Amino acid sequence: MDDPGSFAASQAIFSLLSPADRDYWFSRVEELHLTQSEARELMLVLRDRQMWGETDADLPNSSGPGAPGGGRPGKAFMAELRSYYKTLRESGQDYLTHPMPVPPSRPIRFEEIRDARPLLGRCPVASEKTRCCNLYTLDAVFRCGYDCSYCSIQSFYDEGRISFHGNLKQKLEALDLDPEKRYHIGTGQSSDSLLWGNRDGLLETLSDFAARRPNVLLELKTKSANVDWLLSHELPENMVITWSLNTPSVIANEEHGTADLAARLVAARRCANAGLPIGFHLHPMVRYRSWEEEYDALFAALRGKFDPDELVMLSLGTLTYPKPVLRQIRERNFSSAVLRMDMEEIAGKYSYPREIKREMFARAAEAFAGWRDQVFFYLCMEDIDLWPEVLGRKYPDNEAFETDMLDSYFAKTNAIAERRRSSLTAD
Repeated sequence: MDDPGSFAASQAIFSLLSPADRDYWFSRVEELHLTQSEARELMLVLRDRQMWGETDADLPNSSGPGAPGGGRPGKAFMAELRSYYKTLRESGQDYLTHPMPVPPSRPIRFEEIRDARPLLGRCPVASEKTRCCNLYTLDAVFRCGYDCSYCSIQSFYDEGRISFHGNLKQKLEALDLDPEKRYHIGTGQSSDSLLWGNRDGLLETLSDFAARRPNVLLELKTKSANVDWLLSHELPENMVITWSLNTPSVIANEEHGTADLAARLVAARRCANAGLPIGFHLHPMVRYRSWEEEYDALFAALRGKFDPDELVMLSLGTLTYPKPVLRQIRERNFSSAVLRMDMEEIAGKYSYPREIKREMFARAAEAFAGWRDQVFFYLCMEDIDLWPEVLGRKYPDNEAFETDMLDSYFAKTNAIAERRRSSLTAD
């Protein structure tokens, strides 16, 4: 490489490296005449190990004509580096010995928008190469106040601005929805659905929308415990409250600012007690040291606290990254172990190898074997071939998946509503 200094200055992550790592990078690049792509790869390894809290691990130090493997010294060094990096990744994160520091809080300011940006869209990661439920997304709020390290919403962080529609009710009324078609619409893709409560009449407006659209299954997905407004108002039966759940280690180290697991489960239990339809998303499942024990405990907690006739769905999924999100994670000035994973490209995105996914999902599916006939289980945006191995079924296309899901969702919400009406009549 002709000018390492200019190249380093052009890379946002270089400024985040420690002085020692910057010196190491320059010494390897200059002494071994690394190519630009090799220099970039070395920079990524240094950044990742820094984010994982592994800076005490000895780095490869091959140099000079006598480098192991013979040939160009830089080539031999890169082989050592890749082996080192592979060993580091495969050792897995130990959150007990290397907990992630809480990142500095970022400012939040609220703004009202009244522009023509679309309110309704399709799932941003939809693909024909993976099985997708054809979810519609309703962007009632833009950007999130939580700081989950793996979340793609953080890619759109804009100086802490949280945007609410000043004319949300009018925009909802103007939506061109076919009254003869059923829709599954989620509000948790551009912000947490319950974090903001009923700010600016948000939940009231969404509840009214669902009540006037019985052909819509409106899902509010959250990592909060903020359910007081829901429990103090009469909600339409086609409004489902769901929680994204994870183990205590993942929540404490990677889901900054969110409610802890116990608080989420208490909130879900309160909603179920009130006769509201609920669901859970075990997404993203993360592989780290002791992941089996912690996920087993989470599965047991769900089985112990909830009955399958209270749940509309339970989904499984894991970490999946488009390239821009990988870059964004590394360019943030914080610590995270979410990239400490075996990673391969699948359908244009990066995720765990198929066998690792199968192991994780199968463990969860087996834990809930007794629920499988009463709760709609599905894999979120995963390889088509994983379905029969994990859940014992598959769909020929996304439309068949969507139809089966909607049939199950509406049947379950109707059954839950009927039990609630019967209970009120009995009282």
